[in-house]
Amino acid sequence: MVNAIVLMKVEPARINEVAQKLLDVQAVHEVFSVAGRWDLVAIVRVREHEALAETVTSGCLAIPGVQRSETMIAFKALSRHDLERLFDLD
Repeated sequence: MVNAIVLMKVEPARINEVAQKLLDVQAVHEVFSVAGRWDLVAIVRVREHEALAETVTSGCLAIPGVQRSETMIAFKALSRHDLERLFDLD
């Protein structure tokens, strides 16, 4: 599984609207409104890198109001929970 964190700068008046639309993107599992340089953080989980590229470009960045983004791919996921089982993509 590929885990990624997508940081997004969003038009201020559209932050809530964009956050809700991000949840409609299949591979987006969580969205956080945050303080700092970025407005929203999306947690993305997919099976392969090609799906990540599709999710970010055709899913997240296609939402009106998203101005720019930065995607961080996780090398390793550490958790007290079995993430593979919790986020079974089948």
